[in-house]
Amino acid sequence: MVQLAHIFKKDKDKEKESTSNSNPPSAGSSPRPSLSKSPSKSRPAKSSAKSSPSKSPTKSSSKSPTKNRFSHSRTSSNPTLPPFKFGTRSSKDQDSHPLNLPPDELHRRLSAMAARDDQRSSMDIDSQEQKNGVNGQERSPTPPPHRSNSDAGEADSFKLAGNKFFKDGNYARAIEEYNKAIEINPNSSAYLSNRAAAHMSARQYINALEDIERSNDLDPGNAKIMHRWAKILTSLGRPAEALDVLSRVQPAATATDRAPAEKMLKFVRQAEESLAEDRGGSMAGFCLDQARQGLGQGVKEPRKWTLLTAESQLKMNNSNSLGKAQDLAISMLRENSQDPDAMMIRARAFYASGETEQALKLLKMCLGLDPDMKQAIKLVRIVQKLSRTKEEGNAAFKAKDYRRAIDLWGQALEVDPNNKDMNSKILQNRAQAYINLKEYESAIQDCTEALRLDPDYLKALKVRAKAYGGADKWDEAARDYKSVAEKNPSEKGIQEDIRRAEFELKKAQRKDYYKILGVSKDASESEIKKAYRKLAIQYHPDKNRDGEQGDEKFKEIGEAYETLMDSQKRAAYDNGDDLIDPSDMFGGGGFGGGGFGGMGGMGGMGGMGGMGGMNGTHINIDPNILFNMMNGGGGGGGFASAGGHSFGGQSRGGAGGFPGGFPF
Repeated sequence: MVQLAHIFKKDKDKEKESTSNSNPPSAGSSPRPSLSKSPSKSRPAKSSAKSSPSKSPTKSSSKSPTKNRFSHSRTSSNPTLPPFKFGTRSSKDQDSHPLNLPPDELHRRLSAMAARDDQRSSMDIDSQEQKNGVNGQERSPTPPPHRSNSDAGEADSFKLAGNKFFKDGNYARAIEEYNKAIEINPNSSAYLSNRAAAHMSARQYINALEDIERSNDLDPGNAKIMHRWAKILTSLGRPAEALDVLSRVQPAATATDRAPAEKMLKFVRQAEESLAEDRGGSMAGFCLDQARQGLGQGVKEPRKWTLLTAESQLKMNNSNSLGKAQDLAISMLRENSQDPDAMMIRARAFYASGETEQALKLLKMCLGLDPDMKQAIKLVRIVQKLSRTKEEGNAAFKAKDYRRAIDLWGQALEVDPNNKDMNSKILQNRAQAYINLKEYESAIQDCTEALRLDPDYLKALKVRAKAYGGADKWDEAARDYKSVAEKNPSEKGIQEDIRRAEFELKKAQRKDYYKILGVSKDASESEIKKAYRKLAIQYHPDKNRDGEQGDEKFKEIGEAYETLMDSQKRAAYDNGDDLIDPSDMFGGGGFGGGGFGGMGGMGGMGGMGGMGGMNGTHINIDPNILFNMMNGGGGGGGFASAGGHSFGGQSRGGAGGFPGGFPF
């Protein structure tokens, strides 16, 4: 209405101007008094100042209809009165109101106003500040914000430029152009979706996810946006969420669209099931490796996957896997030093490695952060009980109470059957106790079980070789010693252990006089006599019912009795002097002459048969063996060295066995 009133005012001014031009005042006429009610409100006519003398009468006559149209009816009844002017009308004159205008005039004025608005551009500004309000002094209200067509075109040009860079593989420039388009129109789902694609191609998956979620909020249900959303979620290792998005796509997503997320989710679930069913950590690790192939390049795997990987390494429970579990835990602690899950992983790795003190320390830290952590509470109790029982067994062993040590270690083995490292150590300790009780078969069983739990446990392998020797299974003993040497060539004393085992094997392969008589290796003379008499009667030729086989048996009985009843012969037999190869005594050229003249009986050497000269330049003689031979087998006390056992029998005159004994 303000604009309409403004138009009417302009029309009134034109009307006054036309009236003044058509009726100029005469020089001799006097002015008529004003018709207004109040002289103070009358306005002097300004038409004379505004009129132009050059205007022709025809022009004024052409405007007379307009003048008459706007003149009041009283004017027509009195032709002598001057025409009524708009400037002199009262403010209460009803003819001045637009609704009081004749219909054709009102239509003309409204058409003129509409024509001016059509010619006005949206970018035009007012020449001067317009006032509004009842008093005409208030500023007009700020118009609502709008965006011109040129802004939309500029945003589209930025988008097209971004598309070009995207196709060229210049994703950084594409993102810059999309940024410009989004700055102009931040609520465009298409711009946001395009920028999400560029972020994804630039391996900026978190930024891509933010853009695609905003795009979906602006345009819910858009199939293209939702497919892109699912791809981003899959690349971030969130296949379940990706499948949830695809389930809402219309038309329904194809099997090809769903395949990457379904494959990833399948492998993750298989890893979880493998660990839950205790099928081994290697299978879980394989499944997680397959799932990782679907991750976007450079994407950090989900925390859940890291925890599953650590669990699989702990399940494999070997030195290499436990080290990897420690590395994973340390990496997590670098991000958050107060992470109880990472501390729990480290505690379990220490515990599985037998480092119970470190494990307990970390478990207490876990409980300090999370007092209700059930896994930590349970493991603390296990570690404390296992450590206490194991230490009690160790104390009993040191006190040489081997039977009690065996019982306590048996209890410790029942505390946590899954702790392979700790249990292998306990089994090895118990095997030592069994050896000290000469229960060699039990010792062999414990060592074999320890090696099953930890195939690289060399100490258990050496203890089993020792137990094999105690059970006269020198072939197996030599084999175990050689295995130790292969795995650790620098193992102290291993070569000497191998030589002794092989020598004992040779001794075991000859006639066993103790076995022939059916007596132990430490049997006394009376026991030997008693056994001989019994067997001699049984196999005497007069009573022999087995023919030649019986005769041979009778000869062996006599030979065994003769050897074992003579202390010197028995010592030489026990030492294996008859098995010594003279060439083994000398390194290099050895003796080149007549060699040894033969043994002159077990009581002493029959003398050298004459040495034809020493062809070698170096003689390497084992002094212990030479001492044995020259002194009738004298030497140490059999196998009764520190930590050893008297396998060679009691010493008589000299010593019956290896010089210095068998050092276990």
